[in-house]
Amino acid sequence: MAEKLGAAEESSNSKAFHHTATKLVVLADLNVDPPEAEAEEVDSSLVPPPPITILGNDENSQDKSSLSKDTDSIEGESKKLNKLSKSRSRKTDSSLDCVADVDGDQHVQGPPSSREEKVSSVKTGLVHVARKMPKNAHAHFILGLMYQRLSQPQKAVLAYEKAEEILLRPEAEIDRPELLSLVQIHHAQCLILESSSENSSDKELEPHELEEILFKLKQSVRSDIRQTAVWNTLGFILLKTGRMQSAISVLSSLLSIAPENYDCLGNLGIAYLQIGNLELSAKCFQELILKDQNHPAALVNYAALLLCKYASVVAGPGAIAAEGALTDQIMAANVAKECLLAAVKADSKSAHVWANLAYAFSISGDHRSSSKCLEKAAKLEPNCMSTRYAVAIHRIKEAERSQDPTELLSCAGNEMASIIRDSDSSLVEIPIVWSGLAMVHKAQHEIAAAYESEQNGLREVEERAVCSLKQAIAEDPNDAVQWHQLGVHSLCARQFKTSQKYLKAAVACDKDCSYAWSNLGVSLQLSEEPSQAEEVYKQALSLATTQQAHAILSNLGILYRHQKQYQRAKAMFTKSLELQPGYALAFNNLGLVFVAEGLLEEAKYCFDKALQSDSLLDAAKSNLIKVVAMSKLCKGLSSCGLKE
Repeated sequence: MAEKLGAAEESSNSKAFHHTATKLVVLADLNVDPPEAEAEEVDSSLVPPPPITILGNDENSQDKSSLSKDTDSIEGESKKLNKLSKSRSRKTDSSLDCVADVDGDQHVQGPPSSREEKVSSVKTGLVHVARKMPKNAHAHFILGLMYQRLSQPQKAVLAYEKAEEILLRPEAEIDRPELLSLVQIHHAQCLILESSSENSSDKELEPHELEEILFKLKQSVRSDIRQTAVWNTLGFILLKTGRMQSAISVLSSLLSIAPENYDCLGNLGIAYLQIGNLELSAKCFQELILKDQNHPAALVNYAALLLCKYASVVAGPGAIAAEGALTDQIMAANVAKECLLAAVKADSKSAHVWANLAYAFSISGDHRSSSKCLEKAAKLEPNCMSTRYAVAIHRIKEAERSQDPTELLSCAGNEMASIIRDSDSSLVEIPIVWSGLAMVHKAQHEIAAAYESEQNGLREVEERAVCSLKQAIAEDPNDAVQWHQLGVHSLCARQFKTSQKYLKAAVACDKDCSYAWSNLGVSLQLSEEPSQAEEVYKQALSLATTQQAHAILSNLGILYRHQKQYQRAKAMFTKSLELQPGYALAFNNLGLVFVAEGLLEEAKYCFDKALQSDSLLDAAKSNLIKVVAMSKLCKGLSSCGLKE
């Protein structure tokens, strides 16, 4: 009985979350047609848990709602100001009320030109009011808020300085200490933003710098609780510039002094999610949702965390387990859907929420609902790169299920190419898009290999897939995920030496990458280097999570079966089934051990169990037919012997 190279399906993310596990990854589908073999299944692709993300979220969308920014509270502050200050005319009052409402609207969706026109109109009005009423500090303050929301801190600083100058005059009629304090807080925020834009280094703060910052933080917040907004902005900026440990120190210290600051709690949860500490991240998001059940950003981020933690591994054909083994994944997917549905109710015009909801429906098998959610996201933000990427990935998946995939793959390929051409590299992970384009070419190659006999056309499609994967590596040579993708592609093409070169590069980039170690073991095993394969499998097991270990144990059991170490092989398969009850591949391979030992009834039982878990496992079907035939033959020979 020959070997069949099986593969788990690596699931894609619509933003974000953007895994990592410090950055969001979208991994290609690694399902391949097996060699002409059927007896045993080797898992050639263990899927890494995505690091974040946020699934499918790009930086733009994070700015809108995933990261809880201090500026989200501007609407409330503006309304307070309207109560505190008396404007000099009805006309001015009307203008300011309008501006406050516009500024507080976090998710203005629709065609970009329409939004730009509205913003331009409001800004023009504010500039006009500020010029006509030079002593109106409130007008200058609102103008500063507008510039701050538009990410123009330099202009905002000038507006705030003007408002501060007016409020510091010794005139009784403009003596407004509360407004002055609010202006100074936002002025400080913009100075931090401006400083950050000039020095965008991702280097962590020095210990003495961090100590001084934390001392000033505690001192200022205790003297004026409203200063929390400034320090939350600092934490947010550290988070945005990749200085996670510094961000966590600042946000944790702030939260210990101001535990009711929701923005700070949300940002701390994001920081923990970025560094892969899912437990502390979940704790932050759960606490935030309990305090504010209608907080869209908290609902989206908690859903992303659940999908990263539990639903990042989607079993492909031949790698499915019994229903009870996937209870955690199913429950997590359902909770994530409920969170995202609640977020949609709170903010129905947020495209990235719809895109994440589409992903949640997709992993639960509801492809029709997934498609509808993506259509909604695309209508809301037709130029959003992350949404376009999610649509392209969805088309690839649809092509895999379709009888006529050519048009779908062509559309997906064109979409990926246009994202690479049109996107801003500072906002989009270009290596991920190249990996997505490689998914298209890989799918085209598999179809060509299955239905076309002309080798020239097949070779051309294969070269395009390899070229796309190599381009993804060229964009970021230190990305272990991209090296792993190329290694698995070579492994599926049975180019074992080539695959080993790429997989070794992957583990050199990330020594803790268990799935890369496992697939390196598969390649070594198939190239008949058993001693090295065993050592590599053990290294993979030392790094693997519970979700990954069962497949590695099954592969190690196959290695021992080849070496005729049947007791050790059975121990590995039994342990695999303990971790993942009903795991089809482990049952199939355990059945082969029983065949080798001459225990045909036990083998028949194992093949039956494998098919109960996964009816698409052709190797188990073939093995069951052969065992039944062998059993009948043995009984026939036995009866003949008795007659003689």
